[in-house]
Amino acid sequence: MHGLTPVLSTVTASFLASFVEVVEAFTIVLAVGVTRSWRPALTGAALALVLLAALVLVFGPLLALIPIAVLQFVVGVLLILFGMRWLRKAILRSVGVIALHDEEQAFSKETELLRRQAGDRRADYLAAVASFKAVLLEGVEVVFIVIAVGAAHGQTLYAGLGALAAFVLVMLIGLAVHRPLARVPENALKFVVGLMLTSFGVFWIGEGLGAEWPGADLALLAIFAVFAAASFAIVRWLRGAYAAPAEGAAR
Repeated sequence: MHGLTPVLSTVTASFLASFVEVVEAFTIVLAVGVTRSWRPALTGAALALVLLAALVLVFGPLLALIPIAVLQFVVGVLLILFGMRWLRKAILRSVGVIALHDEEQAFSKETELLRRQAGDRRADYLAAVASFKAVLLEGVEVVFIVIAVGAAHGQTLYAGLGALAAFVLVMLIGLAVHRPLARVPENALKFVVGLMLTSFGVFWIGEGLGAEWPGADLALLAIFAVFAAASFAIVRWLRGAYAAPAEGAAR
């Protein structure tokens, strides 16, 4: 059980985070393919994937040169910063302070932009650039998560498999429905991923500092539960705080 806990948590965190990012990239690539043509859409996406693979091949082996304690501490700090950013946005979206991300709206916005560029001589080039940028920007986050989540415990392979599974699943669903995956509960996924990344960060900072966690790897579950309880309490408090002024204004 102790051995399965880090593996399952690594695969799950990598899968969920990658799923969200791949959905966002797929929306743009689909818009390019449907509006312009599939050649620039797939060309831009393929070039971005090649560049991402090169980044992994270059920077992945370099991590082995860093002492494990230092690596755990640094990765832990980065994961906390990264996870708290996701968590903060998810909380604010849950309360209504920030609008929920809408894949249908993103698809419409991108297709409208591409239609306006249709008369440009560089239309195919601009379409390929749009596809390239979308895959690269979302892919960089996936690469970071895969390396960060997997590196500290030598589980990069498992993290990579989680990301690959997310990529394959989104592609299969997207090609089947041939439309933006607007029904994906993106904010809920980002909420969970934010909790998981923050929990990993706290756990690995502790390990990097030489702390002995009660229950070893099972402590990850306890840390996750603490952050989840605190986050849901914050959501409940913020909803009450924003509801009170609204009720006062209505009167």
